[in-house]
Amino acid sequence: MKRVELDRLDRRILKTLQLDGRISNQQLAEQVGLSPAASWRRVKSLQDKGVIKGYSAQLSSEHLGQSLGVLVSLSLQRHTIASSEEIETQVSSYPEVLQCFAVTGSADFILRVLVADMASYDRFLNEKIFTLEGILQVNSNFVLREIKNTPSIPIDEK
Repeated sequence: MKRVELDRLDRRILKTLQLDGRISNQQLAEQVGLSPAASWRRVKSLQDKGVIKGYSAQLSSEHLGQSLGVLVSLSLQRHTIASSEEIETQVSSYPEVLQCFAVTGSADFILRVLVADMASYDRFLNEKIFTLEGILQVNSNFVLREIKNTPSIPIDEK
């Protein structure tokens, strides 16, 4: 993927939208020093280029009964493109998996999993993870408390 060159105004727009994705175009234009039409065109361009991938609400997992966070390390028996792609396809379909990373080091994949409780995690392991072909080892690290969790990407306004 090719890097998109951004000017100072694009960076200000992105920084502002990361703080408040629900800001009106009028307010955004005022904050970054553009007309509403110019602001809208720039946001649309950033969306079309794929810089802005979408908008979402940040939810409280505790209020929704999903309070057990687990970082799961998966190691594969064999390292082939086909086996990796199959694992990626399967874990991507599991709603409990919020994030999946292919990594270097002692594991091949790290999953960020969110479930209601230990019984739910046990079911997730037995019904989903342990049924995957080619898994050599599974390690679970339970989240005790969240120190930092930001969806924002640092943006230098230059």
